[in-house]
Amino acid sequence: MSRFVLITSDSALEDRVRAAIMGGLSGTLHVAAGLAPDELSQVLFDPGEATEVLLFGPGMATEDALRLASIVDVQHPEISLVLAARPDPELALSAMRAGIRDILDPGSEPEAIRVLVERACRSAESRMFGTNRKQQSAPKSGLIIVVASSKGGVGKTTLATNIAVSLGRIAPMSTVLVDLDAQFGDVSSALRIDPEHTLLDAVTGAAKDDSMVLKAFLSVHHSSIYALCAPGSPAEADGIRGDDVAHLLEQLASEFRYVVVDTAPGLGEQTLAALEKATEGVFVCTMDVPSVRGLRKELDVMNQLGFASNRCLVVNMGDPSGGLSVSDIEATIGARVDLVVPRSKDVAYSTNTGEPLLQRTTKGAAAKALDRLAGRFDPARQAEMERGRHKREALK
Repeated sequence: MSRFVLITSDSALEDRVRAAIMGGLSGTLHVAAGLAPDELSQVLFDPGEATEVLLFGPGMATEDALRLASIVDVQHPEISLVLAARPDPELALSAMRAGIRDILDPGSEPEAIRVLVERACRSAESRMFGTNRKQQSAPKSGLIIVVASSKGGVGKTTLATNIAVSLGRIAPMSTVLVDLDAQFGDVSSALRIDPEHTLLDAVTGAAKDDSMVLKAFLSVHHSSIYALCAPGSPAEADGIRGDDVAHLLEQLASEFRYVVVDTAPGLGEQTLAALEKATEGVFVCTMDVPSVRGLRKELDVMNQLGFASNRCLVVNMGDPSGGLSVSDIEATIGARVDLVVPRSKDVAYSTNTGEPLLQRTTKGAAAKALDRLAGRFDPARQAEMERGRHKREALK
């Protein structure tokens, strides 16, 4: 069971933190108006319930919070430290140096507080495990799952958002969705969020060197995932280079268990950089000749460049009435199709309402196919997938 300590004199924030914990977290909350260094151990540690998350709230001077945070971080690095303050890159740098792992907007609603504190709990658990296993090498980086296609309009964003939402249940607040269609990306619409910061912010300035600043530029979605959305103007895409993308994905993979990347159509510089870093590649086409031929060319380029990510070939919006069969597609691309997502009104509705299909249901042929796609990246389901590897979705 987790124990949370909140240092604040702000009763409104205290009420929202309590509501957040009651809304889905397991543990007790201890509130103090202030703490001196010699009082830390007495408050933070209880024989039956050690503290996992310490939150510094309004009512405590920022300098005092950072000073106490630096003491706790040195003496008890397994505790996750959170500072309630308005997001600011300069403050984020100072906070990071003091050992604070996340910054919480003090005006956040309980649901946003819950997902951030839940992530802090998981971070504390990971560091506790690492403390007990110092003799082991550093943990592996997270999976980088890149969704790509040669043509537009094949449903890459639909697949990417649903994969991310599904993985968010497996790894709450340790899944991030990156919109790499820097000119015309639709992740913000697909998740119905209005981002304060975008991809351009994440690859420029202090965020390139400090993960704490980078995290401050991510948008929180209520499905327990983070999102990094495309810039608001297509012209801003020119400021994002391939090596910026490669560095960004490395940063995110060091912090998150899953990094899901929605790319632009084709094989531009940014997409190639993502595919080079990918541990998993999801290649998408629809049941029309131009899309299938484009997939074949795309796979040929992947082979020529020697990109070695695991590949999953998906036929989206499957419809047998168009004149092509799955067998025809396989003959053209020279590879086996791993999954067919059938055409569905439910998918179109979810796109128009800004609510990914798997966020509200796993029922229906399309939702079940999307769930199986996301399940490929869940270790708990890999054995089941392996047993059924010779079976494939067929259009009825």
